Amino acid sequence: MESWFSNLRDYFPAKEMKSEKHMKELFAEKPNSYKLDEGPHYTLVYYEKTDFLFIDYILVNSSSRGSGLGSKIIDRVKKKNKMIILEVDPISQEDPETAKRVRFYQKQNFKKVPSIEYVRRHPITGERSEMDIFYWSPNAESAEWVMEKMKEAYEEVHAFKGLEMYGAPPQVANEVLQLREAKQSSKAE
Repeated sequence: MESWFSNLRDYFPAKEMKSEKHMKELFAEKPNSYKLDEGPHYTLVYYEKTDFLFIDYILVNSSSRGSGLGSKIIDRVKKKNKMIILEVDPISQEDPETAKRVRFYQKQNFKKVPSIEYVRRHPITGERSEMDIFYWSPNAESAEWVMEKMKEAYEEVHAFKGLEMYGAPPQVANEVLQLREAKQSSKAE
């Protein structure tokens, strides 16, 4: 097992992890868009297109948290000057780390898109996973535009070869990602 994968698996809950095979297939078949950036104290996995970038995983080792390394990584990604989208666990009383992660992204000027509802079933564990969508952009973007890019990232990354990788067809993006009706025309917050 690759050390970067082992680090991710040790930190992220099973319901948020892809298999190592899935990730290696993405790296092999999408080398110009699905990328691994790692250093001795961090792992960053992302999907990059000409107009946006989706952070699939970002992990700063526990010994380096609070050192500014996470901010430096995000600043480096922002220099690509395109919208960045990521999934963040909703704040939970049971997991105090969720509030810390949300505060970190807010300090980096990421905005939550409250009108996007993201609920999926993990292909291996079957667990339900609900995430909040956050984004940073050099330009103001509508919730609808963020949603379309997140759907693209979902199809190209999470659903990639789902049947082959997990023995079951993946959920389609329109099932997993939906705009809440009351806020459909609002800008992302």
